[in-house]
Amino acid sequence: MFGLFSKMDADRARQLGPVTLAFVGDAVYSLYVRAREVEGSDMRPSELQKRTSAIVSATGQSELVSRIECRFTEEEEAVYHRGRNAKKATKSKNASVADYNRSTGLEAVLGYLYLTGQYERISQLIEGDNL
Repeated sequence: MFGLFSKMDADRARQLGPVTLAFVGDAVYSLYVRAREVEGSDMRPSELQKRTSAIVSATGQSELVSRIECRFTEEEEAVYHRGRNAKKATKSKNASVADYNRSTGLEAVLGYLYLTGQYERISQLIEGDNL
């Protein structure tokens, strides 16, 4: 049975395609940023949406990668490169190809960490940057 905090075996997670990992990581990062913003303010939802959309955008994620990739473990770096270099079915409308590729790499790392139950590591990477 699958639950919200179910752990996947690392070998199984590594077998998933990088775009699949990014699919999960996109949701993880969006939820993390949204929850953090809600905790830290009493803004209206429309204001929260404006504030968080810049952070979770491909450009915002690419900027985050530039600050944290030096802290990736070897395993995270391998997942990042797979995600960054993966062929994608869609293209970003509002970001450069480079930013879109880097953001996909970050999302793949976050998806991998989430699926393997490494929740504290997600926090270390994201909050260690003091967004």
